[in-house]
Amino acid sequence: MNYSPHLTTLGKYLAGEFDNKEQAIAEPAWYVHLRMWQRPISLFEQDSITLFAEQSSVVKIDQPYRQRVMRITQMPESDRNHLRVQYYMPKNPASIAGGGKDNSKLNGLTSEDLELLPGCILNVVIHNIAPNCYRFSTITPPDAVCSFNYLGKTVQVSLGFEATQEEFFSYDKGIEPATGKATWGAILGPFHYQKIKQY
Repeated sequence: MNYSPHLTTLGKYLAGEFDNKEQAIAEPAWYVHLRMWQRPISLFEQDSITLFAEQSSVVKIDQPYRQRVMRITQMPESDRNHLRVQYYMPKNPASIAGGGKDNSKLNGLTSEDLELLPGCILNVVIHNIAPNCYRFSTITPPDAVCSFNYLGKTVQVSLGFEATQEEFFSYDKGIEPATGKATWGAILGPFHYQKIKQY
């Protein structure tokens, strides 16, 4: 697949190990110190760059959670600047827990191991801030609702991120479906991560 330069760049910006230590020190009452991994994986390579993502509290570094897969595509073919992120959920998250830190745990992962989350999509906005240097931000398409069943419960999530070469801002929030109120995540503003390792 001949990926567009923007798709390749976004994939590179998203791939890595991230830490929000500075934010957690500055505002410990509001932000837990987290480590996040976003690992490129060999799925949907015909038209996409795909990453496995998970995170962990630094005080419980060996108990990662929020396993998910992000598939980034060019949409549509006539507009090579239009990127979209589609989210998937592993059908058995426990079987690949720790795959962010140890990518050998992801070796057997196939598309059959994933559940497509139809409403969990983001359109990517590309901001050119310098020659060959970008800030990518996301918007939710109209009428898209990220809602899925997890452990017998309906889960709703408001998704969003910004990414530069060295930083990642996560706007993800859990939403109470009945009230629309945010219950966890970036309630007071985004989690601000610094990239500490490039994958």
